[in-house]
Amino acid sequence: MKKYLRRYPGFTLTELLVTLVIIGILVLIAYPNLMPLISNAKSTEAKLQLEHVYNLEKSYFYMYSKYSTDLNEIGFEQEKLSSENGRANYKIAISSATNTGFKATATAISDFDGDGNIDLWEIDQDKSLKEVTKD
Repeated sequence: MKKYLRRYPGFTLTELLVTLVIIGILVLIAYPNLMPLISNAKSTEAKLQLEHVYNLEKSYFYMYSKYSTDLNEIGFEQEKLSSENGRANYKIAISSATNTGFKATATAISDFDGDGNIDLWEIDQDKSLKEVTKD
């Protein structure tokens, strides 16, 4: 009894490799255009974290009539940084605090778009959120 081999339609290895090369070229062309979008998406983290620090500082101020320089004292917990196998891209710190005001910063832990600039955001007691150094 003879066994007949059936041929199934499919792609050859050469066709698959050519397709992967074409996709790779398209990704390389699109990548530089996507970098600003990636950087903007990551800066959203800084804005949200600084607004959270602002709310915690205001609550602390209403209780003690002064602002604090200690993140733990106001109840802020810094998530593990991505450089330490965490998810956070920004290091949050309170740079100054007095009885009348405070200034908190969010500093990027890496250069997102490779241009040599590190992103830096800042917020104060008036909720003035601004990008000090643009990445």
